[in-house]
Amino acid sequence: MYKQILIDKGFLILLFIINLLGTIYGYIWYEGQLAITPPKYLIFVPDSPTASLFFTIFLFFYILGKNTPYIEALALVTLFKYGVWAVIMNLLTLNVTGELSWQGYMLIGSHGAMAIQGLLYSGFYKIKLRHLIIAGIWTLHNDVIDYVFGMMPIYSTLSDYSNQIGYFTFWLSILSLALAYYLTVHKNLNKTYIY
Repeated sequence: MYKQILIDKGFLILLFIINLLGTIYGYIWYEGQLAITPPKYLIFVPDSPTASLFFTIFLFFYILGKNTPYIEALALVTLFKYGVWAVIMNLLTLNVTGELSWQGYMLIGSHGAMAIQGLLYSGFYKIKLRHLIIAGIWTLHNDVIDYVFGMMPIYSTLSDYSNQIGYFTFWLSILSLALAYYLTVHKNLNKTYIY
């Protein structure tokens, strides 16, 4: 039943508009950090809006009846990873400071929704192992840029925990890739062997 809603054209267009607006807002949210980022790192800094951009591109082509497996793999992995990451970072901020702004709660809701929507559409992706390998290279490379070259999102209240956050983020990347593999490549392999 819910799958019919997910592929309803009107719902897809609404979801596309929401994600497009959220992506634009996300890049604006990163404006301050992007202004002080060396040009060679610019593409790697706005993690969440780039994840939602991948999903927005997927939705655009899916509405047109086309699949984009490399974009789908990037969307699935990064939506889940950065969706969960932002929720955890805001909860950690609440734990460390004892308070959270309304923007923090908004980020928890919006990023939680990011992670969920990526998973909900996993049955419609045409991802194969080669697509997931590229998504894995992008994702792990991004972790190196963030935590080795110091380009991670700025959460000033959590700066004392950057090593622990980097370690957590690496394993969240591995979890995201494993989950993406299970939901797409693994399930499609099992379908191949059903007679």
